[in-house]
Amino acid sequence: MRTRFTEMFGVRHPVVQGGMMWVGRAELVAAVAEAGALGFLTALTQPTPGDLAKEIERTRRLTDAPFGVNLTILPSISPPPYEEYRKVIIDAGIKIVETAGANPVDHLPHFEDAGVKVIHKCTSVRHALEAERIGVDAVSIDGFECAGHPGEDDVPGLVLIPAATRRLSIPVIASGGIADARGLVAALALGADGINMGTRFMCTVEAPVAQEVKERIVANSELDTRLIFRTLRNTARVAANTVSAEVVDIEAGGCEFADIAHLVAGARGRRVFEDGDLDAGIWTAGQSQGLIEDIPTCAALVRRIIGEAEAIIRDRLAGAIEEGVRV
Repeated sequence: MRTRFTEMFGVRHPVVQGGMMWVGRAELVAAVAEAGALGFLTALTQPTPGDLAKEIERTRRLTDAPFGVNLTILPSISPPPYEEYRKVIIDAGIKIVETAGANPVDHLPHFEDAGVKVIHKCTSVRHALEAERIGVDAVSIDGFECAGHPGEDDVPGLVLIPAATRRLSIPVIASGGIADARGLVAALALGADGINMGTRFMCTVEAPVAQEVKERIVANSELDTRLIFRTLRNTARVAANTVSAEVVDIEAGGCEFADIAHLVAGARGRRVFEDGDLDAGIWTAGQSQGLIEDIPTCAALVRRIIGEAEAIIRDRLAGAIEEGVRV
């Protein structure tokens, strides 16, 4: 299954495991790469640029296949040393980077000079057009269904993906609410060149998160997420638990970020993934939970998605056209 994405980024399958805080580590990324998809280490999961260099080397000991690094750029009073992380990425010979958050324009010349291709994550058509204008190689467009930050426009993928692909000339990766072959086929039909899955890859054997998290994702439905930070205009979709419910309740009465900071601290979310205490903090999960029914290896997951997608295209869609049957 070849697309502009597979040709440009040198991977076998049009499937991406995007950067996920605390989750995008060597064991998962290497397994995704070995499966023929594109995985991303999450730079800021590593405490220092030096730790990122070690994680890149650890990944290379596990796979010879292509993989990338996610660099999420967020406004902060005390920002991480982004330039140092960028230097590690370039010096390590990484050739694919996924940027997210703020505009990556200051980083692009450095990546371009080093021959690094950049995919920028966007939540709106206007941001995707700006990313294309400043010179990224591809965009990942996140629909409202996605885990993490879906933006403030609340446009679901069925509308957002074709709205983006009809106006962009660079490859588009569809993200948000995708967990299986049907999502891949739909994304291709909407004009995308591949799919990005986060929650689905978090629920695999190799994902470095507690088994309790994976089992909860399987048990959850598409209704088991909460939108927090809505009143602060920084919406985030997270798993439904006691902490996210408390945040929503506090926001309903009006609050400043300082009023909920103790509940949403990243260290508490990390405890969820590491200790399996599902109510220790907030943790991100998308509505695609409702489509996830098992915990496969990355190899089995990618093989199943590609095989079933080919069957849908060959048997259901092509057959419907040839025979004139109603689909």
